[in-house]
Amino acid sequence: MIIDTHLHLIDRSALSYPWLADVPALDHDYLYETYRLQAQRAGIVASLHMEVDVAPGDIERETDHVAQLAAAPGSLIAGAIASCRPEEAGFPAYVEAQRQNPFVKGLRRVLHVMPDDLSESTLFRENIRHLAGAGLTFDLCVLPRQMKQAMALVDLVPDCVFILDHCGVPDIQAGDDALWRAQVSEMAQRPNVFGKISGVVAYADSERWTADTLRPFVEHTIGAFGWDRVVWGSDWPVCTLGGGLLPWVATTHALLSGCSLAERDALLSHNAIRLWNLSIS
Repeated sequence: MIIDTHLHLIDRSALSYPWLADVPALDHDYLYETYRLQAQRAGIVASLHMEVDVAPGDIERETDHVAQLAAAPGSLIAGAIASCRPEEAGFPAYVEAQRQNPFVKGLRRVLHVMPDDLSESTLFRENIRHLAGAGLTFDLCVLPRQMKQAMALVDLVPDCVFILDHCGVPDIQAGDDALWRAQVSEMAQRPNVFGKISGVVAYADSERWTADTLRPFVEHTIGAFGWDRVVWGSDWPVCTLGGGLLPWVATTHALLSGCSLAERDALLSHNAIRLWNLSIS
């Protein structure tokens, strides 16, 4: 059983995605029905939708749009990680509104494509403290050089669970992983952080990567966090840049071939169920 904790859906007829113009390979519709067929073939039984950095005016509309998809009979979508703007004065009220919505399981502010100092502002850091007691997780999508700023945020709210997306975004093609390794290990020392095994196929050479290419990055992340603090995500459709959903699922199984059943279940489903209190039939 696999729970996908990192699904993106793109529907340009419903929402605006300004960043897509700069990424032609992803500047297409990626709709739920296309994902559903691939996901069910791969053994995915439930998914959490991850915000797609829509235009600011569409943030709440995105959550509503995904909730409508989730309400359809048999939908795989079990909840949403909603977009947010901690750098804005309205963040505390927004957090309060989201905590009242049972469909919203967590929040994310994309940081890896933003200036490194965005999260260092006084307002951003004061606002992050409003996650205390909110019952919402917070996903961190940061580059290795931004990990120090991310750790500062984590330390501000020790009772909030943070999720480090995409194994900490290693530069797999460059092969220089010393900084990444050190930063992931340091981040993992914080007990309120989980590692997400997702996205790494998009950081490898799309024509040449194999399971062994990804193995050092996946194994280091799992080793740093431990089997009880890791979750799995497809990062669809970004994973299509590295081959697609089915190759990534197959590679995940290959990388887990020497692990115990309990370890596999923890990564692929049990930790997600526990972390987000999911009800999976």
